[in-house]
Amino acid sequence: MPIDIETFAEASDEELSEVTNAERVVRFLSRNDDKAFTPAEIADGAGVKRSSISTVLRRLRERDLVRHKGDYWAIGDEERVRDAFQFHRVTASLNERFGAEDAAEWREHAAGSDESDADE
Repeated sequence: MPIDIETFAEASDEELSEVTNAERVVRFLSRNDDKAFTPAEIADGAGVKRSSISTVLRRLRERDLVRHKGDYWAIGDEERVRDAFQFHRVTASLNERFGAEDAAEWREHAAGSDESDADE
């Protein structure tokens, strides 16, 4: 999706980068799916700051996208990783087209919520 030239001129590289640290890590580990790495090796290989890598890896592990044993990390189940990235891309595209959902507003109108039951 194109951006206006003012945004291009005024934004930093980070602000214009659509690739998250998590994506960088998963891409690195996917390209090297026959190996396991230490966090420092992953940070260097993925181009992620060492100070951020522990948080990124922990969040990826919580989503079962990476595996962890001892001091080493490896890519998780290939199908799960592919599905997660496809979901992420679709969600980002829909948010860009229609705007992000307001979770509080969604809950207010969700079936079975206390507030929607009071209206019946």
